[in-house]
Parts: sequence; structure tokens; C-alpha cells
Amino acid sequence: MQNLQSLMETLSGWVWGPYMLVLIVGTGIFLTFRLLFWQFRMLPLAFKQVFGKHPDHSGDISQFASLMTALSATIGTGNIAGVATACVLGGPGAVFWMWMTALFGMATKYGEGVLAVKYRVKNEKGEMSGGPMYYIERGLKWKWLALIFALFGALASFGIGSSVQSNTVALAVQNSLGIETWMTGIIITAFSALVILGGIKSISRAASLIVPIMAIGYVAGGLIIIFNNLELVVPALKIIFTYAFTGEAAVGGAIGAAIRYGVARGVFSNEAGMGSAPIAAAAAKTDHPARQGLVSMTGTFIDTIIVCSITGIVLVMGYIMAGNSFGDQTGAVLTIGVFDKLLPGVGGWMVTFGIIFFAYSTILGWSYYGEKCATYLLGEKFVLPYRIFYIITVFIGCVATLDLVWLFADTFNGLMAVPNLIALLLLSGVIAKESKDFIARRKSGELY
Repeated sequence: MQNLQSLMETLSGWVWGPYMLVLIVGTGIFLTFRLLFWQFRMLPLAFKQVFGKHPDHSGDISQFASLMTALSATIGTGNIAGVATACVLGGPGAVFWMWMTALFGMATKYGEGVLAVKYRVKNEKGEMSGGPMYYIERGLKWKWLALIFALFGALASFGIGSSVQSNTVALAVQNSLGIETWMTGIIITAFSALVILGGIKSISRAASLIVPIMAIGYVAGGLIIIFNNLELVVPALKIIFTYAFTGEAAVGGAIGAAIRYGVARGVFSNEAGMGSAPIAAAAAKTDHPARQGLVSMTGTFIDTIIVCSITGIVLVMGYIMAGNSFGDQTGAVLTIGVFDKLLPGVGGWMVTFGIIFFAYSTILGWSYYGEKCATYLLGEKFVLPYRIFYIITVFIGCVATLDLVWLFADTFNGLMAVPNLIALLLLSGVIAKESKDFIARRKSGELY
């Protein structure tokens, strides 16, 4: 077992090493220039698509519901624990590199949304199926690579989607409320089953309710802290921008640490380029691939530019108050401690309940991702067996020690990105063509 853990640690380090990070960010930079900075020019229209009313089109769920489903899987413990880890290991400057990753990642997420709708298909039940496995198979004609993606996605779902998330919730509840992990396991497994067994429409309804409430609540709490400590905002931003290019307070004092951990945690949080979000995007009711691409890219903006920024800025404010030190804590414990210090009596609980709901929503979103990957590999008859086994792993995660599972989850999550990024780069011409077509048809009045 020890040898297996050592092997997985080595593999995980390679998968999430500098080459992967360069590939992920490089794809976003390439698409940004290929699409002439589309994510910045079209951001106002993108948000209009999310919150506006639209005619009914082919698809399973609304564009808003598809975004909330994607965000349910995206906004998670990475927004709390991940940002804290990046700040401790990479220094406060890591926050800046998270922002840069997100700004270019918006182009990546846009491309994923375009291809998801462009190459989606209807399954035996009349539901939409799409995502990297479909645009790799139908766009690149590489069935073998599509199967590889689906395999990695299905395996990753049992780790990063279910057991790891439920384990985080169980430990948070045990530490804060003293409730035994098995008791939390029964409750969270039951609530997960109620939603997951109902399929995408049930998941999207739950996500459309949970995600806005949890995101708005967390951001509101962070803003209260910021406005109560306005004198620390400018110094905090100054430290973030300064340390981003000097590497001060980072591991080894190197600028590379700030970049590495900022980029890695940014990607882990917003999942741009991972290939997960386009699976939800493919279910959206829309009349054009580019329209759903616009909706998809707002997810990266909301996740990192808004939610992660709240965590990052508050953490750096706490860093200043502690004499330019994060102390000995890291991860969720650090975030809880800083929020509780800056908003006594409320801040710590706000983060604790944020972790619970963030992790729960991730369980729901990833169940759909894994299901689509599993049925691509094995057929629609495996939908119910997959859902049941996924639900079982939710309970297992609450009562088991998951060091090795964390490594497996992290590794397969990273491996998913490789086939997806290859497809995005090779199909970038299709993305550009669909974007031009969308603009032309809107100008002619054919599309609203």
C-alpha cells in the first residue's frame, strides 16, 4: 500500500507539474488571441444570456440551470481551502496569478461550451448527451481518445466528486459540532440520493436553488469583512500585486512558487480546461453553440474573479493584521480562523457552512459528469447502477481515511484535461467559425 501511495504521489506530481499548467494556461492564451479577446468583448452579453429570458429551444434544462449545475460542481472547497493553500505555499502574490488564470480560462470555458453544444447528441431517452468525449469522437474522429477521457472522468467522479467532498463535510461537522462522521454520512448520503436518483432535471433544480444562495451568502459575508476593514484593502491589494512579481512570502522566496500555486489552485477551482463543465453545458436549451459558450464562460468569472477573490483578499487582510504572516495554519482551517477573527462570532461559522454546502453541491454536479462518462463507456443501461454506486461512495467518504483516494482523485482529475485540451486546440477553428456565425446572424436579425 505504501508503494502504491508513493507511486500515486509521483504520478500526481507529474500530472499537475509545470508542463500541465503551461498546457492549460497556454490553451487559454491561444484561444484568447484566436478569438480576438472574445471573453472581454462579449462579457456584458454573456451575463445578459445568463439572467435574461429566452425563447424555448432544444435541450433538457435552461441556460441558467446548466450554468448553476456546472457551478455546483465548480464552486467547492477549492474556493475556501484551495485559495488558502495557494496563499500559504505561493505567498499572497498567488492570488494575482489565480486572477490571470481565470481571465484566460474564460476563453477556454467558452470554447468548451461551444463544442459541447455543437457536437451533442440525443440519447435513447431523448436527453442531450455531450462533452469532450462527444466532440473528440465527432469532431476529431478519435474514438480512442474519447474513451480515454470518459474513463478518466468516470474514475475521477468517485474521488473528487463524491468521497473526497463528503469526507470534507464530515470532518468539518465533526470539528465544529462534534457530530460523528457516520451520522453525517447517513444524512448527506440520504440528501444526495434524493437528488441524484432524479437525474439532470432534479440536479439542476437543486443546483439552481443551492448555488445562488450559498455563493451570495459567502460573498456577502466576505464583503462585510472588507467594508468593516476598508483601511486594509489598499495595503492588501498592494501586497498581492507586489508579491506576484517578487515571490516574497512564497515557499523558497521564488516568484515561481507564486505562479505555480496560483495557477494550480485557480485551475482546480474553476476547472477551465478540465472538460467537466461542458458535460453540463451540452444539456442546455439554446439556439446556437456560441450562446451557450458565453453562458459557460461566466462560470469561470463567478468562481474565481468573484468568489475566490473574496477569500483571497480577506486572507491577505488577515495576513497583514498578523504581522505579515499566515502562521502555522493552512487550508480551510486558515480561512475559518481569519474570517472568525475579522468577523467574530459569525465569520468562522459562515465558512464552515460554506464548506458544507459547497461540498454538497459538488457531489451533485459531479454525479452528472461521472454518469455521462460512464454511460458513454458502457451504455444507458448503466445509469442506475452508476448512480447507486456513486451514492454509496458518498457514505464511504464520510467514514474512511482518504489520503490515497485524494491522490487518485487529483491524478485522474488532471488526466481528464489532456484529451480535452488537445481537442480544444485542434478544434479551435470550429470555435472561431461558430463565433463569427453567431455575430453575423445576430446582426442580420436571424438570432436574437
